[in-house]
Amino acid sequence: MTYILAIDQGTTSSRGIIFDKDMKIASIAQQEFKQHFPKSGWVEHVADDLWTTTVATAKGAIEKAGISASNVAGIGITNQRETTIVWDKRTGEAIHKAIVWQDRRTADMCEDLKSDNFEAELTEKTGLLLDPYFSGTKVKWLLDNVDGARADAEAGHLLFGTVDCFLIWKLTGGTRHVTDATNAARTMLYNIRENQWDADICSKFGIPMNMLPEVLDCAADFGISHGDILGAELPILGVAGDQQAATLGQACFEPGMLKSTYGTGCFALLNTGGTLVSSQNRLLGTIAYRLDGKTTYALEGSIFIAGAVVQWLRDGLGIIAKAADTHPLAEKADPEQELYLVPAFTGIGAPHWDANARGAIYGLTRGSGPNEFARAALESVGFQTRELLEAMQADWDGASGDAVLRVDGGMSASDWTMQFLSDIIDAPVDRPEVLETTALGVAWLAGMRAGVYPDQAGFAANWALDERFEPAMSEETRKRRFAGWKDAIRRTLS
Repeated sequence: MTYILAIDQGTTSSRGIIFDKDMKIASIAQQEFKQHFPKSGWVEHVADDLWTTTVATAKGAIEKAGISASNVAGIGITNQRETTIVWDKRTGEAIHKAIVWQDRRTADMCEDLKSDNFEAELTEKTGLLLDPYFSGTKVKWLLDNVDGARADAEAGHLLFGTVDCFLIWKLTGGTRHVTDATNAARTMLYNIRENQWDADICSKFGIPMNMLPEVLDCAADFGISHGDILGAELPILGVAGDQQAATLGQACFEPGMLKSTYGTGCFALLNTGGTLVSSQNRLLGTIAYRLDGKTTYALEGSIFIAGAVVQWLRDGLGIIAKAADTHPLAEKADPEQELYLVPAFTGIGAPHWDANARGAIYGLTRGSGPNEFARAALESVGFQTRELLEAMQADWDGASGDAVLRVDGGMSASDWTMQFLSDIIDAPVDRPEVLETTALGVAWLAGMRAGVYPDQAGFAANWALDERFEPAMSEETRKRRFAGWKDAIRRTLS
């Protein structure tokens, strides 16, 4: 029993990844699932799609690794955060499609709560802002809009969970309704100073507390997966929301260490140790991880659209056939054209937080074409990251301007994008050998709990660099390009 199964349930696909005793990837299985956009700004998933693709890819990874389920010492689960599922515990069926983290349907509800002067109290307790991004208002929307939901919730028939919680409930045959501290911290219902669900916030949102799961450390006994699901009874030993899992996978264990993940969105986390920083620049205070009852905090900047902008080039505009086509197009772009693409397709996140903003592109000429669009799309990720890093440095003295940025996620495989990122933030960018850091983070949690993998210090010592990107852009060009971006943001927000 020297293998670990990492379940990585993401926004556009589910993946099963088998790690061997040396924390190397033995196999990967992946399945995409359908995205549902019932109205402008609304994003949904069928909860059963998340479950069936998770089971299929977990089984597929075990099979591709050439092992049996009985060789697996434990399961680690990482997931798209904030995505909200409410299900009936009598049937196991979701009462509505899952409302995805990108969904903006509760924007007006958030504005009403802000006018009621509720945001300051909520931020003090949760570290979050009043925004549709988080789970709390999504739960309220479901209780208010699904027939009979509120009565069933008050009668104790309904359960709420983020995706990890729903998967654990299904894997354990409905015997365990649990989550971890990092996922709880993203619901807008959890007091991260006191590490408990907040009765006052739940009351304000009209959410019965009997719907909420038990909150455990990131490495804990979450339950046993039934043998008839994956082929053996397997302990679930590690859970973390995707961005916190990537922070663990990047071994950002010391205060001041910084990582940024480029998946569907982009999320930068700065380890602030035992200090919960109250941001003055509209960043989020959050739980980075909780181990052995000790909470480590982080400052987080959340960008809603990163890799999704490349999907838009492919699926919306049809100018590329696959993500890898973006890089050669960007290289051929006319250097005299400086297009700025603000990808606010579902609002804009940190540090601006405007749920009603929508995407825009500036600087178009008759000569603008696929090459320039591709370059502007990739550059938008670098510009947004710089905004996050500047806000972090303004918020906390421990955020050094000399810090190295550790990167991961699909877009980090693009040398062109990572070089531009290094150029525009004027700092080194380190890409690790293992790009699957999100899955690695929860594999390590589970493997450490199972006694297969080393402790924190041993794991950090194993982190290995693939390539470092050093800034090569002139200061004059950097200032001009970033000033152009700031102007594009100002125009979009106004």
